[in-house]
Order: sequence, then C-alpha cells, then structure tokens
Amino acid sequence: MGIIGWIILGLIAGAIAKAILPGTQGGGWLITLVLGVVGALLGGFIGGAVFGVNLGGFFDIKTWLLAILGSIVVLLVYGLVAKRTRKA
Repeated sequence: MGIIGWIILGLIAGAIAKAILPGTQGGGWLITLVLGVVGALLGGFIGGAVFGVNLGGFFDIKTWLLAILGSIVVLLVYGLVAKRTRKA
C-alpha cells in the first residue's frame, strides 16, 4: 500500500480514534485527522518493523487495527502534551 493509501487510511482511522477516545484534546477535527495520519503511519511502521506483522492491502483487518491503534496512541500523547502546556 502506498503513501496515499496510508493517508486515506489515517484520515479514517483518526476519525474512528476520536470516536473511541472522546475528550478535550483540543485542536478540533482537523488536528485529530492529521494526528490520525501520523498515527496510521506510526502504527504501520511499528507493526511491520518491530512486531513483524505482514501488512496487507487497504481492506486487510490487521492494517486497520494497527492504524487505529497508532492513532489512539498519538491522540493520547497529544492530549497529555497539550494538557501539560496549558498548565504551564
């Protein structure tokens, strides 16, 4: 799957991650979707490189789970960083 596929997957995974993890991360939907793309790329990289998961095509369930999990992780980290900078 090419970079365009990961971007589209990341946009959708970011929306799903935001629905799973509602909260006050701030930034709105645009930031959430951008973080979803970053999370999908991160999830795909970690899944492929570290855990040796063979990533399939766009419609493979492993690819979607890694992208959504990566998006949730990136949203959590962003929420922690954003909360910390607002308090300072």
